[in-house]
Amino acid sequence: MPKLKTNRAAAKRFKATASGSFKRNQSCRRHILTKKSNKRKRQLRSPILVDAVDVPMIKRLLPYA
Repeated sequence: MPKLKTNRAAAKRFKATASGSFKRNQSCRRHILTKKSNKRKRQLRSPILVDAVDVPMIKRLLPYA
C-alpha cells in the first residue's frame, strides 16, 4: 500500500497532542486590533483544542500525526 500524503495546509495549522487531540491557534488577531481590548488580544495568543467533532476530519488530513 502506498504512503498517504499529508495535507500541508492542515499540517501548518494543527499540532497533535499526546492524548490524540489537536491544538490550533485562535483567529481574530491579524488586523483591526485597535478596537480590541488588551485582555482580549492577550487571551487570543494562547492555543486551544479543536472540538471533538472536528478531530476525525483532521486525522484524515494528517494521517501520521
